[in-house]
Amino acid sequence: MAVYTHVSEAEVEAFLAAYDLGGLRRLEGICEGVENSNYLLVTDRGRFILTLYEKRVAPEDLPFFLGLMEHLAAKGVPCPVPVCGRDGASLRSLRGRPAAVVTFLDGRSVRRVEVEHCASLGAALARLHLAGRDFPLRRANRLSVDHWREIFEACAGRADEVQAGLARELATELDGLERDWPRQLPAGVVHADLFPDNVFFDDHRVSGLIDFYFACNDLFAYDLAICLNAWCFEPRAEFNVSKARALLSGYRRERPLSPAEIAALPVLARGAAMRFLLTRLYDWLNRIEGALVKPKDPLEYLHRLRFHRHVAGPAAYGLDPS
Repeated sequence: MAVYTHVSEAEVEAFLAAYDLGGLRRLEGICEGVENSNYLLVTDRGRFILTLYEKRVAPEDLPFFLGLMEHLAAKGVPCPVPVCGRDGASLRSLRGRPAAVVTFLDGRSVRRVEVEHCASLGAALARLHLAGRDFPLRRANRLSVDHWREIFEACAGRADEVQAGLARELATELDGLERDWPRQLPAGVVHADLFPDNVFFDDHRVSGLIDFYFACNDLFAYDLAICLNAWCFEPRAEFNVSKARALLSGYRRERPLSPAEIAALPVLARGAAMRFLLTRLYDWLNRIEGALVKPKDPLEYLHRLRFHRHVAGPAAYGLDPS
């Protein structure tokens, strides 16, 4: 979550006139995340989140995102639910941006990830994958392996400003990923951005999954590989195999992984690291003036990519291939 488009209390009060949420009591910008503008709304009826969708989010994708949250919540996945106005619509416009209000989830994200958090997260991710199997809408992953080279080419000319030799290393890595990427693994609706700041906990139990604005149809094991990168590295870049084992075991208790999915984890983890390295690199080189969020260091994911490059097999993630 973040704030790029600033709105006043008067503008939000006028916006809320279409809802049965009562009067506005408090409006507070949320400065985490990188994509959309988010505000905490406190009204006479409780707490909500107001999201203004920024330029990276295609308006035609919004029915998928909002419909998916409604679908998953109905299946028991703890996620925000879009709030409809009196006319039955959940999508509106504010300050020239598409905008929606969603329900507020209790719990909090964790600053220090523990093994127990990873186990609960793995189970929650598997339940999300299972719950989305009959969601009728589809959305292609526009940040998949088929699109990484476009992002790289937009950055390649300046990549060495971040680290000498970076452009050449990424070009070589892209060649290998495009050649080796698995295409026939089980697939369906994935979150595709389940970082620690997008998961709420009550003690060590997942109480909420948020920020579904990268959700799409892709490989389930790729979604799991994103989590391996986001949850299982320590602050100094060391890989924590105990956290990885807990994450994968929690997932497998809810949805078994096929032998092919297990064997593909190293290349999927490399790809997940590449995806976030490239988008962070692009944001680092194209900073938005006045945004209440700082771009994240792309080199954090370069270290993770290099780790996965030297992984010999799934045993490095705490898995028995059999």
